[in-house]
Amino acid sequence: MQRYFIDQNADPSQRFFITSKDDIHHIVNVMRNDVGNEVIVTFKDQQVYRCKITEIHQDVIEVTLTEAMSTDSELPQHITICSGLIKADKYEWLIQKATELGASHFIATQMSRSVVKLTQNKVSKKLERWQKIIKEAAEQSYRLKIPEVTYKESLKAVHEDIETYDHVLLAYEDAAKEGETQQFRSLVAQFQPEDRVLIIFGPEGGLTEEEVQLFENDGATIGLGPRILRAETAPLYALSAISYEQELSH
Repeated sequence: MQRYFIDQNADPSQRFFITSKDDIHHIVNVMRNDVGNEVIVTFKDQQVYRCKITEIHQDVIEVTLTEAMSTDSELPQHITICSGLIKADKYEWLIQKATELGASHFIATQMSRSVVKLTQNKVSKKLERWQKIIKEAAEQSYRLKIPEVTYKESLKAVHEDIETYDHVLLAYEDAAKEGETQQFRSLVAQFQPEDRVLIIFGPEGGLTEEEVQLFENDGATIGLGPRILRAETAPLYALSAISYEQELSH
């Protein structure tokens, strides 16, 4: 059964309204739902309910809550994936799959070796498209919340918010080439529930020494195994490893 998000807290005594044009189209025209059918709704407070469709109009669908559902699909930690700008199709694939794997937040960043350049007048349109991809991936993977994506013009701008994180990790190609294999596993094992974790990944050309040095007093460089991973693959490897260590290995 398809899931949808409503940006209000759940209340079984109230009726709620789905107003997103995309959601209405999906419910009516794609899934062919009618009055009396049920959908699953995830609310702002991360409560999940089976809901009955009571009215369908062109610009709104009314639902009532029928049954609470017990689900916990979020990673124990809040993982922010900061990536250097890469080719559009690859970044869209990255955020879709990383949403499925549990990322909480994405930061797209202009870095020294980014081939892709994002002009300021294109930022809002890109963010809108990326957010739509993330929302659809969150619905498909039964997430309890929709991750957010933001844009920063440089790693210096990312560093300005460094104090909001409990852990900062930099996936550095040179660390992998030098055979570093223990740091990442050791750090992940130290993560506590609700920790805020920032993991920084370079663009196609990787991080420069200067960019790594910017975080030398605040973060740790990590290798991601013996193979050199593509820019769009490395974040998925990291999220999978965190999920295994924090959710499956105990």
